[in-house]
Amino acid sequence: MFLKQHNVSFVEHNIDEQPEFIEQLKKDGFKATPVVKLPNGKAFSGFRPDVLKQLA
Repeated sequence: MFLKQHNVSFVEHNIDEQPEFIEQLKKDGFKATPVVKLPNGKAFSGFRPDVLKQLA
């Protein structure tokens, strides 16, 4: 919702609808969602408005 409100383009992968992404997230070390992958290749889990604001 934050990304939409700030007009940041993104691609959403819903693990309920696309369970094939679960194994990749686990392989990358994530145990919770949401996971946000940034354009620079870094990623984080959870809602991080401090980081997301840098994208807006």
